Amino acid sequence: MNLFQIVTSIPSPDVSYIELGPLRIHFYALFILTGIILALLLTESRLKARGVEAGVALDVSFWAIPFGILGGRFFHVITHPNDYFYQGADLLAPFRIWEGGLAIYGALLFGAVGAYIGSRKAGIKLTSYLDAVAPGILLAQAIGRWGNYFNNELFGLPTDLPWGLEISSSNRAYPAGLPEGVLFHPTFLYESIWSLVGVAILLAADKRFNLRWARMIGLYFLYYSVGRIWVEAIRIDPSEIVLGLRINIWSAIVGIVVGLAVMVISYRKHTGLELSAYLAGREPKPKDDQAAEPEDKLVSEK
Repeated sequence: MNLFQIVTSIPSPDVSYIELGPLRIHFYALFILTGIILALLLTESRLKARGVEAGVALDVSFWAIPFGILGGRFFHVITHPNDYFYQGADLLAPFRIWEGGLAIYGALLFGAVGAYIGSRKAGIKLTSYLDAVAPGILLAQAIGRWGNYFNNELFGLPTDLPWGLEISSSNRAYPAGLPEGVLFHPTFLYESIWSLVGVAILLAADKRFNLRWARMIGLYFLYYSVGRIWVEAIRIDPSEIVLGLRINIWSAIVGIVVGLAVMVISYRKHTGLELSAYLAGREPKPKDDQAAEPEDKLVSEK
């Protein structure tokens, strides 16, 4: 029996949350949280390998993550106004993040603002943090997309491929006129795989070329945005259309431009190695000096 015979379709989950007493925990939130934690651990490891003190990644993330979540939600809501603003609409709906709806480009934009604040407070270069966190962002995206699967959202065009996704005809994004039982491209799965492959590519590229001075985050923008264009092109969930293209395709095009610009400017401006991830004058005192300080003080007192 071959793979084609084994895999005939991907069923959609019937539940999107679990209840623990009075608490309702949505799988979407769990996947987002898991992605954030794993991304944080990877970023911490990468910063420590560059000589940054333990805990700095967490310090910066205390600013970057809340800003990113707010930005992701804000960008999603303003690019899907018909889903949230209409006569009789629930005005609290834009705030229910656990129901789905975080736009990655909004999260990146606002998250960068939070990262700037956090990195300044921690005494490290913003570019150093962004380069360290880039693979972690892709890892978080790969995991977070499974939250869309449990929410039965963000699927693609109809397909007869053996890994087609089953979607109920009662789903609001189900195309009118199609009979029950049609399968759809599992775009959440495509993007998850694309992101996981991207993690490996970014880590390998960094090891081979020692990407610094924002080159790693520039490569992230290039890689992810290329994949986002083809995934977005086959999605059929409601979206604002600008000049014939979905708004997120335009966002991805901007992402490619940003990635190219960052890398070109970086290579022109910085020709040498990045010797330290710390801002000038913010490097921590060497441990040997710290250990010697009490003895030096004792000698001076004598």
